Amino acid sequence: MAQAKDGDRVKVHYTGRLDDGTVFDSSECGEDDCGCGHGPMEFVIGSGQVIPGFDAGVKGLSVGESKTIHIPVDEAYGERMEEMVAVVPRGDLPPEMKPEVGQQLEVTQEDGQVFNVMVTEVTNQTITIDANHPLAGQALNFDLKLVEIL
Repeated sequence: MAQAKDGDRVKVHYTGRLDDGTVFDSSECGEDDCGCGHGPMEFVIGSGQVIPGFDAGVKGLSVGESKTIHIPVDEAYGERMEEMVAVVPRGDLPPEMKPEVGQQLEVTQEDGQVFNVMVTEVTNQTITIDANHPLAGQALNFDLKLVEIL
């Protein structure tokens, strides 16, 4: 039976958990035909579409095979970096903006590069934004099942 390798386009069902068991994402909602849009994730192994540890975990699987993997921080989203947190004066925001904790914003740098940040604190004078990935600094665990090699 064929095994998944670099360059293969694959479909994978997964459930991601933190070390404390908290589920942070899943391709399956647990209900048949619920219409929620969940389904297996499709990507090309080795293309950089997924974190390195996920890529490595899928390599070598055969269609229908399942396994659980542990991905250390450095093969997931990396360490959390405090220099990616900024406090912004409310006066620097558009007047119509009503920031809320948990809100995702797009920030455009002077060079035109756009990236996402999350609002983590709001006061009358400032907002705090965090450009770290929400899972930065976390080791991740995934239950994987290779559904298809395309």
